[in-house]
Amino acid sequence: MQHKVSKNTELELQQLLRTQPKQGFDRVFETYWQRLFSYAYQIYAEERICEDIIQEVFVSLWEKLEYTSIINLEGYLFRAVKYKVFNHLRDLKFTQEHQEVLEQIAMPARAEANLDYDDFETLVHREIDKLPPKCKTVFMLSRFEEVSNAEIAQRLNISIRTVEKHISDALKHLKTNLPVQELSLIVTLMFQ
Repeated sequence: MQHKVSKNTELELQQLLRTQPKQGFDRVFETYWQRLFSYAYQIYAEERICEDIIQEVFVSLWEKLEYTSIINLEGYLFRAVKYKVFNHLRDLKFTQEHQEVLEQIAMPARAEANLDYDDFETLVHREIDKLPPKCKTVFMLSRFEEVSNAEIAQRLNISIRTVEKHISDALKHLKTNLPVQELSLIVTLMFQ
């Protein structure tokens, strides 16, 4: 039986992630793995794929622990799973109809609370559009098309260091120009 994580428990997990990352990560994994798997499986009933997706989400979380703070951990994890499943379905070249069905799938109520992603994404894209053309191109390839830095450098005939600089500049621009309460959402979107 799935049960919701209380707000106090989530705050304790976030504190543990900051103070004792290994123990905190283990607790987050134990607390959320089954719920995330069930959620992914409701969307895409392929056990192996869902397990892989959940594993990728947790690996991504672990890699981000040292340089990010996630305000709504449950929301972050469920949104990350939904995006990973969506990307998997997109990669399978599902039709627009299938993608529309996926977009209609509701997230657990608490995970969706205070996360107005449509407005957020509009705001982020508006700020991305303000970037210099080359910086915008590099950033879009890196963060939205998941192209490696080496491949971006090769495609655009620039150095990997220049790619890294453009990405860094774009993230600084977003951090400077988006409201403080949106910063954890930036991390969610930008480091997928």
